[in-house]
Amino acid sequence: MKVLIIGATGTIGKHVAALLQKDHKVIKVGSKSGDIQVDISSIDSIESFYKAAGKFDALICTAGDARFGPLVTMKDADFRVGVNSKLMGQVNLVLIGQHYISPKGSFTLTSGALADDPIVMGANISTMNGAINGFVKGAAIELENGVRINAVGPDIVEESMTYFSYFPGHVPVTMSRVTQAYIKSVLGGQTGQIYKVL
Repeated sequence: MKVLIIGATGTIGKHVAALLQKDHKVIKVGSKSGDIQVDISSIDSIESFYKAAGKFDALICTAGDARFGPLVTMKDADFRVGVNSKLMGQVNLVLIGQHYISPKGSFTLTSGALADDPIVMGANISTMNGAINGFVKGAAIELENGVRINAVGPDIVEESMTYFSYFPGHVPVTMSRVTQAYIKSVLGGQTGQIYKVL
């Protein structure tokens, strides 16, 4: 299986890539590094990325920017960072990628626990995560040729220690559990699912 992993050198992506590359051809994709580069906030960059990658069987995205910050100072421009990157970046990977993916392939996007369990200064992220989950459910009933789509929605992960202070009372989830959720999405048979790792 040919698997494209966007964010393959990131906190979560590197673990997913390490596990999948044991049995599959993994193409590591990053914004500045990897086998291929892509700026997911740019439609032109996504088009070029897919042309360079060619046909594939699965795509995983663990990338996407969004802004933490107090709602009282949040501006349209702050929200647009999340909209353009974490939300529409992942949506456009599917909208464009559906024309390149092999029949019975799969897309796995990344949302997060804040869709349902918000934190102070996390309204931007909660919004993007909720929208991603909605897109996955809606797209699942329309993707053709047996193509599947799911999202993984983890809580704060154990390796993201710099963010722990933002998540009071949250118990960090193990990277092994998070990684297995991506494996379930890629190698399983379900579609339209949000795999919450809490």
